Amino acid sequence: MVMKQRKRWMVPVVAVGLLVVLVLALRPSPVPVNTAEVRMGRFVESVDEEGRTRLRDIYTVSAPIGGYLLRVQPEPGDAVELGEVLFRMEPHPAPALDARSLSQARENLSAARARRDNAEANLETIQADARFAESEYQRYRELHERGLVSTTDMDRARASRDRQVAARRAAEYAVEVAGHEVESARAVLDIASGERPVDEQPELQVRSPVEGVILRRHRCCEGAIGAGEAVVDVGTLADLEVQVDLLSMMAVRVRPDMRVLMTGWGGDEVLEGTVRRIEPAGFTRVSALGVEEQRVPVIIDFDDPELAWQQLGVGYRVEAEFLLWEAEDIVQVPTSALFRVDGQWTVYVIDNGRARQRSVERGRSSGLVTQIISGLEPGEVVINHPGDQVSEGARVRAD
Repeated sequence: MVMKQRKRWMVPVVAVGLLVVLVLALRPSPVPVNTAEVRMGRFVESVDEEGRTRLRDIYTVSAPIGGYLLRVQPEPGDAVELGEVLFRMEPHPAPALDARSLSQARENLSAARARRDNAEANLETIQADARFAESEYQRYRELHERGLVSTTDMDRARASRDRQVAARRAAEYAVEVAGHEVESARAVLDIASGERPVDEQPELQVRSPVEGVILRRHRCCEGAIGAGEAVVDVGTLADLEVQVDLLSMMAVRVRPDMRVLMTGWGGDEVLEGTVRRIEPAGFTRVSALGVEEQRVPVIIDFDDPELAWQQLGVGYRVEAEFLLWEAEDIVQVPTSALFRVDGQWTVYVIDNGRARQRSVERGRSSGLVTQIISGLEPGEVVINHPGDQVSEGARVRAD
């Protein structure tokens, strides 16, 4: 009897056990999810963008006139004082003459010498006539004083003397002109090779307009240079600043005197600065993806310029973080945990191993982190990047 009763009870127990095992086997497993804890702390809303260092004023020193530039001694990085000589210039050397021009120059010199000899011979003749006219005038004057010649003859002798004196002066000038022509023709032959004369040349010294450093040397070697051609760039590193080209939709949120943190320049320190100016005109730039973007230059001053220019130079890359808003004790979650349901911001909160939808009021966002005004408490756990498998009441497992 006892054995029969036990058999009657064993069958239902085994059936129930099999049913439970079947239910557990067919029950869906928990969905693995990525989770994050709701936390309270300091919240910063910022805009990040890459920038470049530059100088507020760069002085490009150019050749004031055309000439021959001597070798530029200062090199990039060299310190220069106000008024220090940056480079020197000389007049252009005369061009070399070809065989035909050289032969013509020699013939011109011979002709100039002949004209000079002719002028000197003519001067000697005129000087002799002038001496004769002077003696004739003196003789007529003595005869006129004794009443032996008329006044008319006396005046005629004086006029002849004066004509000979004027002719002598003209002959002297002709000799001087002929001498200059000879020197000019000889100068053409002296520099016919195209080389600069070995004697000292007039030299133009161009000096630095400011105290600073050489930023760039456009020309280093000697040679011909035109007027207005750039030679060196000079600047003062104490005027170092940063230019960041922000998207126009971000630039409208930036204000003068706003704090900026600069990293990514190669050092461990965080360089601090403030916005000095948002330029009023933007420009179009094509991104790496081929998208046209409207950018606005924003100029940043370093709070410690000396620390900046001791480690940075012109054209260095930095990553600037504009602090639009910051506060303490702010409830925040990862932005990836938020999604919309019927126009309302919502998150999945894990409650006893199950996902529960909860509507929240969203505040400011700073890229990866978003402020939560209401709907969540610090310490609660939310699901990051909820996928299609996550739904209201679904069993989840933190991965």
